[in-house]
Amino acid sequence: MRLLDYDTTQQMGATVVSSTRITPEDSDTDIRHIDLVVDRVDFSYQVGQSVGVLVPGPHEYGQREYLRLYSIAGGTRADDLRPVISLCVKRCFYIDGFNGERYDGKASNYLCDLKKGDAVTLVGPYNIAFALPKDNGANLLMIGLGTGIAPFRAFIKHIYSELGGWKGSVRLYHGAMTGIELAYMNDQNADLKYYYDEETFKAFEALSPRAHFNVPVDLAGALAQNADEVWTLLQDPKTYVYVAGLKQISKQLDEALVKIVGSAETYEQQKKMMIDQGRWAELIY
Repeated sequence: MRLLDYDTTQQMGATVVSSTRITPEDSDTDIRHIDLVVDRVDFSYQVGQSVGVLVPGPHEYGQREYLRLYSIAGGTRADDLRPVISLCVKRCFYIDGFNGERYDGKASNYLCDLKKGDAVTLVGPYNIAFALPKDNGANLLMIGLGTGIAPFRAFIKHIYSELGGWKGSVRLYHGAMTGIELAYMNDQNADLKYYYDEETFKAFEALSPRAHFNVPVDLAGALAQNADEVWTLLQDPKTYVYVAGLKQISKQLDEALVKIVGSAETYEQQKKMMIDQGRWAELIY
């Protein structure tokens, strides 16, 4: 579904409660945890949904506003019972290969520049790209790079802090170019480590072997270290796979899992079966 196809007529106001930089100040990567209090007391969402942020214009081609979707990374209630939602936002930019100029991402820079008390216009929530199985004995295999960890942060907090636990195996594979960019796992905001004591939960980190040369994150290496368990989980009819991150994650994951399985044909058959059964979901952007 294209962004142009989303209904943005039902808009609501929100206010920045806090904007915390997760990455150190001397890092070239700016990732922020942003809490927004929503003006509508009746606003509700399900774990796995996204919210739309409307960036005020004018923009190119006469657009008055620009829509960008962000996975809800968690939430709570303010003292006046208004809902507070969390977003994990990375300040983005790209360098034009033709003229060499830098272009900043509209929505990410807009959000990262906001200060406490600033107003934001939201729409949604949208989609349920990731829905938890009703059986808490199901296995959850979550794979996210960069800010793709955001929906999984919400998942993990929900199943352990709100549901009271999970009987199936919960495995999180997440990565970034360097250790200080691991959202919610670094010294600035290590809240996912709170769940390391949970018997069914394990997290595995994947980093770039040569970040200064922009060598991709070694997702394959992290998965290969646990190849037997990964393949066992994939074959278990109670396993659900969730993948989130930039579009290149799909290719990286497929290549890594083909090596683990040992056959491209066997892997593709297994993946197709899981997709057909609603046990494989991807949130790619």
